[in-house]
Amino acid sequence: MKKAKLISTLSITVGVLMIAIGLFLSSDGKNIKLNRISVQGFDVKNLAASTNMIVKEVTRKEEEEDLLLMEVEMETAPASVIIPPRVEVYEGMTLEELGMKLDRNLGNDIVAGKGLFIATECINRGVDPYIATAILLLETGCKSRCSNLARYCNNFGGQKGTPSCNGGSYKQYATMDEGLVGFISNLSRNYFALGLTTPETIGPKYAENKDWPSMVNQFVGRIRAN
Repeated sequence: MKKAKLISTLSITVGVLMIAIGLFLSSDGKNIKLNRISVQGFDVKNLAASTNMIVKEVTRKEEEEDLLLMEVEMETAPASVIIPPRVEVYEGMTLEELGMKLDRNLGNDIVAGKGLFIATECINRGVDPYIATAILLLETGCKSRCSNLARYCNNFGGQKGTPSCNGGSYKQYATMDEGLVGFISNLSRNYFALGLTTPETIGPKYAENKDWPSMVNQFVGRIRAN
């Protein structure tokens, strides 16, 4: 648009100049020689060349401005236009969604808000997060109030070992996070890694109560439905 306007303006200027020269040539004879000399000294080719150079220069500047504008627009594009891929880790849920679902089932006691932590450990260690959470709720009663073993020794799931919790056979952990990691790690190494991946196959090794698998499944059903 700017290029066409410039060419039109230059064309008009050249036309007016040519008309003026013609008027000088058609005046009295005394000025004819001078006018002819002026015409001969006036290099129309140079004017045309200059015009082309000006047009090219303006065109080049416009192209550079357009390129700069394009680069600025690309550099300042908001990050929100880049949509990260959705990564589903369990039953069509992302890790964050799974964590929130577990949180809805962990009650209001000391493990409240640990859903994402549990979900992350389970996914990283190849443990079913519903089964792990169900065992935790069954063994520690955390759906309402966590057991003293969980509250004072950070032991979840009834883990045995040393150091001892108050001189008994159950293990004591320094922090709640360590206790949760120990619980999920035990499920990973001693059950899921050996192909024991359901309450029915875990039960005979984990607990003496023959009703234990059905109780775990009840918790799994509640977690899935909530």
